[in-house]
Amino acid sequence: MAKTKKVDPQKVLTIVGIVLCVILIPILLINVTLIVKSYVNEDEVPSIGGRLPLIVLTDSMLPEISSGDLIICKEIDAADVKVDDVISFFDPAGNGTSVVTHRVLEIVEEDGKILFRTKGDNNNTEDKELVPAENLVGIYQFRIAGVGHVAMFMQSTAGLIVCVVLPIVLLVGYDVIRRRIYEKNNKQDTDALLAELEALRAMQNAEGKTQKATTDETKSD
Repeated sequence: MAKTKKVDPQKVLTIVGIVLCVILIPILLINVTLIVKSYVNEDEVPSIGGRLPLIVLTDSMLPEISSGDLIICKEIDAADVKVDDVISFFDPAGNGTSVVTHRVLEIVEEDGKILFRTKGDNNNTEDKELVPAENLVGIYQFRIAGVGHVAMFMQSTAGLIVCVVLPIVLLVGYDVIRRRIYEKNNKQDTDALLAELEALRAMQNAEGKTQKATTDETKSD
């Protein structure tokens, strides 16, 4: 009958710890970076390495982009934008903080300034106002379908707990458990070594007594 191989809990915990680090640490760093940047620069879209994650809230760019998608834009100079590019910009007709992602229909120059005429692919009409170059946030690169819903959750109180506090708790908890198991294993090894030494001493004492008894019998003879 084949013997069942015993699972080493230390190895299992090590693997779990590595997986947690690979998954949770990047999430934690990205979230903390975006949160800090959003508070430090309230008038700017937080970016990481020149890339800007944005959540799409409407279907104005269907079928290419849907509401709930997470899109990644790249910072770009207004002079490098071309007709038919999809750009993200602070809506000149909005409240000053809302960001819109639409396609460039025309590039206009007025008094030496660059402005963009834009339109959502799924809209029937062009945007009412031209977009000044200073409103440009970035140029659209790609989307991750549906992840915007997750990103919105991550910005909520519950999301902060799950995506920031929970990873820290899990990592700390893993480290505590790993240390306790390590200390327990070390104690067991130490106890086993001490027991072995004690048994060896007892054996030596027994051999010594046997030899002494033999010597005493020889002298008696």
